[in-house]
Parts: sequence; structure tokens; C-alpha cells
Amino acid sequence: MFVSLKPLHMILSFQRLVPALAYYRPDSLRLKKHGHLRNHLHTTRAVYSEKITPVFTRALAYGDKLALVDHRGQYTYKDLYYRSLRLSQEICKIHNCPSGDIKGERISFICSNDVSYVIAQWASWMSGGIAVPLYKKHPAPELEYVIQDSQSSLVIAGHEYVDLLKPIVNKTGVSFLPLTSTVYDGEADGLTQERAPQLEWRDRGAMIIYTSGTTGRPKGVLSTHQNLKAVITGLVDKWAWKKDDVILHVLPLHHVHGVVNKLLCPLWVGATCVMLPEFNAKVVWEKFLSSEKPRINVFMAVPTIYSKLMDYYDKHFTQPHVQDFIRAVCEEKIRLMVSGSAALPVPVLERWKKLTGHTLLERYGMTEIGMALSNPLKGIRVPGAVGTPLPGVEVRIVSENSRNESQPYLIHAQGDQNGTKVTLGSEGREGELLVRGPTVFREYWNKPEETKSAFTPDGWFKTGDTAVFKDNRYWIMGRTSVDIIKSGGYKISALQVERHLLCHPSIMDVAVIGVPDMTWGQRITAVVKLREGQSLSQKDLKEWARGRMAAYTIPSEILLVEEIPRNQMGKINKKDLLKQFYPA
Repeated sequence: MFVSLKPLHMILSFQRLVPALAYYRPDSLRLKKHGHLRNHLHTTRAVYSEKITPVFTRALAYGDKLALVDHRGQYTYKDLYYRSLRLSQEICKIHNCPSGDIKGERISFICSNDVSYVIAQWASWMSGGIAVPLYKKHPAPELEYVIQDSQSSLVIAGHEYVDLLKPIVNKTGVSFLPLTSTVYDGEADGLTQERAPQLEWRDRGAMIIYTSGTTGRPKGVLSTHQNLKAVITGLVDKWAWKKDDVILHVLPLHHVHGVVNKLLCPLWVGATCVMLPEFNAKVVWEKFLSSEKPRINVFMAVPTIYSKLMDYYDKHFTQPHVQDFIRAVCEEKIRLMVSGSAALPVPVLERWKKLTGHTLLERYGMTEIGMALSNPLKGIRVPGAVGTPLPGVEVRIVSENSRNESQPYLIHAQGDQNGTKVTLGSEGREGELLVRGPTVFREYWNKPEETKSAFTPDGWFKTGDTAVFKDNRYWIMGRTSVDIIKSGGYKISALQVERHLLCHPSIMDVAVIGVPDMTWGQRITAVVKLREGQSLSQKDLKEWARGRMAAYTIPSEILLVEEIPRNQMGKINKKDLLKQFYPA
């Protein structure tokens, strides 16, 4: 994200200028006015001067260490490297590029949650390309959109998805490379004396991951190898990744949670990934409790998965001695359990701790910034809070300042891993969360105006999330556009209302939305899924909520549904809910 200012005229000639610096010209006096930016850029020179290399460049150092286990078998780091190298050579042949560097061509690939994904990703990088992971459950029009929007020159498909992709590649005219069984099972010994080309990775694009589209059409988020390394090394440091770790991987691989946190971090340190094709509650519990090696000691998931695991627990682990055994094994054998990608309801956190002895570690991140905030590995984890900044990350909480055009926003709090300073009189003030640092993406692919508007004039990325700093921790109140409800002069966090409602014994799941209202501005509506055999009226809910919730936060209506739609990362598209129930 950040580059040295010396020499500045050379930086300004880059085709795609780093957004944080795009607002400064050589003749600008802005750098003198903003000393904090000048000082930050000075401190990042050391970080930026580090050698930047992708994760695959570390693989041969781990050699025969077990890297990955999937439904097909086991693979060492050496296996991953040479299988990826062989595929990268195929990629370069298709691009007629004997030099082994396709210079940032985009390579879309669709693979199962297994070794083929890692090979496709690493091969894209080995050949000098930008990896564009496709999601196997997206409908064909969405896959076509990503392939075309990213201007991919090649589509790679695992054999399970060849039929799905053929009509798309025929329509778009993009080159197509189906993976054969040799990718998984073939020997790579003939390549053991070969190495991937040594390229300059620092400013190269690494991945384009598309946003979930919960607030609009998906945008391609281009991250560089520098961005990825900054996220990975920050998490490796704060979550104490070691080569002896074994993580159970059950998340989709088109999102930073599944790609970076759960795959690249362990592969960076020489740890082992046990990959399941799909989430299956029964299999996950079996893996937790199994004594077979490699034995799971790290797990990360979205809140929905933890809820489903508890549902399975309630149906199948009813005997007290079994429950005691489960808790003892989880406490002794598993060192870290993380929740992310969506807000973690406090009742889920508390019950999971009761069942397993683990207080889930909540963190905060998004596609554009990687991971920014995290609760501590060791220390108190406060329910509902997302902790403090990760290494290299700076954050601000701000609000608009309409009184002074030269200072477009007021800073309520600003911090990094060393601490947070709160502006006098701003303790507990809510505002938009801004993020800056080497983890922040380079650009929205082919969307210069949207890239520019995503940053403040002094180079901070605008997350669009409302946050507050209190009790020495950061708290996310929700998406400013959909989760902050303005009703009767109050600003109400839909996430906070949801956390309260999930404590109701009859409520299984809930989404709180703000419905336009002539009198109140917006009225609070709760879309509710009830537990089996339960009933709930508006009157019942109001009676229960008295004494538990502020009167102005109690929903004025409830809508009962059989299921609340969530995407694979556990997120709810509240704009779609609003359109569904209130089309006018």
C-alpha cells in the first residue's frame, strides 16, 4: 500500500498510483500541513524495503513436511511446489511466454477445497500472473461477470467444474485449461532441479478478490504481494502461528477469511492444513475429537458455522460424560478458535465457551484491508469487541465536519498496535472507521473513480463501518449504510439490537432492518426465525424486552420467517431483505 517518497517524481509515473498518495503532487503543500502522514511514510520505509516474496517461495525450505491433507490424500510442501511449477509452465505455454513471466495477466480459477486450489493459486503467481479465485457455488452469470470484469486471459477449472465453465469460456472467448488428474496424483520428480523464475514481487498484483456485493455490484479488490505479506505476517505474529499447528479448513476459498487467514498463514510458517470439501458438522466434531495425526489444534469459522456445530451438539451429545469429554479434549488439544466475517452474537460466544472452554477470538477485517483489528491471543476477550489494531495497521474513528471545509472530518480516536489516543471530549463517540497501512489494497480493478472515492484526501481507506472506541477496545456497530438506524432522533446499531434479541429463548436467528417511516424517519423491524415449536408475538417481545433494552431500540414490528438468507460467509444482504418485505 505504501511506498517511499524518494524519488517522488518516479512514483507519480506509475500506471496505477497508490491511492494513499494519489492526492499529493510535487508542488503540493499538503505534506507540510499533514505531519502525521509525513511521519507515517517515514516509518513505513523500513517495512517497504523488506524483501517481498509469495508464500510458495518458502515451500522448498519445508521440503517433506506435511503441508496439506484432503479427501484425495496427503501432500508435502515439496509436492505443492513442483505440482504448481508444472502447471505454471503450462500457463506460460498458453500465453506464449518462454520467459516465464506473463506480467500480471489475470488467471481465473475454480477449484474444490483441496490441493488443486493451492496449485492453481501458486501456479498463477509462479508464472507472474494475478490470481482471481472463482466461487464454485456462484451462478453462471456471476462467474461470467468476474471473468469478464477482471479481463482474465485464462480460466483454470478443476475437473468437477469443466462442464460448468465450458459455456462461459466459449461465450467469452477466454483460454481454458481443465486440470487433469496428474495435478493431484502425478509425479513431479522430473522437475526437482527446476525453480520458478525469480521475479520482483513488491509492486506486483497478487490477487483480485471480489467483494460480497451486500451493498452493491461486486468489485474486484486488487491486492499486491506486499499487501498479502503484511496481512500474513501480522496474523502470524499476533496469533502465534507455528509449523506444528494443524488447522481444519472448512470455509470457501474466494474470500480473505478462507484464503489468507486459514490457508496462506499456515502455509507461510510450514504448518498443516486439513481441508474438507464442504462444511459438515459431524465431520468437524469428529476431527476435533480424533486422536489420529495430524491432530487439529486451530479452527476458524463464521458465526453461522458455530451455531450449526452447537445444533449438532445438542442433538447428538446429550450424555453428561460425553459433554465432559468434549470440553476436556477441546481445552487440552485446541489452542485457538477464531470467529469472523460477520458479527458474532454474544449468546453464541457464551454458549460455545460453555461447551468447549474456548472464548472465540473475534477479529475485524474486510476484503479491501485484510485483517485490521483483533482480540488478543492471550488476555481478556470482551464479548462484542474486536480488539485493537494488528501490526502495521493504523485506524481512525471520524465523523464529518461540515463547519470547516479545510478539515473535512473530526477525529475522535486514532490508534495502532502501540495504543489509541482519544480526542478530548470524544470518549465513546461513534464514527466511521478509517484504516491505513501496508495491508490496504491497491485499487478496485478498472474502477479509478471508485478507488479514489474509497479514500479520504489524506490517504485513509473509508471502511463504511461505524465503530466506537471504549474500554480500551474497538467495537463495530455495523455497516453505516444498513446497520445504523436513525429513528426518532436516535442512532441505533442494528447489530446491538440483534445481540439483545438473540438472548430471547424463542429466537433462533434475527436480522434487524430500518424501514422508512414518515413519522420516525426509520422504524426498527426484526426479521425473526423462531426455534422449533416456539411462537412469538409483538406484544410478547415488548414485554420481554422491557428492562433489557432501551425503549427506543425495541423493534416496532416483527416478521416471522422460516429461514434468514445468508451468504457463504454468514452475511445477510439487508438491502435485499428490505426490498423483499417492503418493495415500495
